[in-house]
Amino acid sequence: MARMRTATLTETKNRLGALIARVRRGETILILDHGRPVARLEPAQATDRESGGSRLDALERAGIVKRGRRKADVLLAKEPPVAARGVSILKALLRDREDDR
Repeated sequence: MARMRTATLTETKNRLGALIARVRRGETILILDHGRPVARLEPAQATDRESGGSRLDALERAGIVKRGRRKADVLLAKEPPVAARGVSILKALLRDREDDR
């Protein structure tokens, strides 16, 4: 995830135009007062709900997630594996976890 830009109150007062230009390019600026966050400058655009987008769309735009290329129905088309008769899936899972330690 991209690191959020910070600015002090003094820097914000003296360089507001430059900070606004960064916000117009999509950045978010966290304003600090004596090292403590007090405000956030962020683009004034429609929220995801207002623009019809989803939370996943917003996360993808922010570069936090990347959607898969295959459709889910292709991934789910195969039948799930079935354990052989007399085999405990739970025991196999626990044994596998112990082997990884």
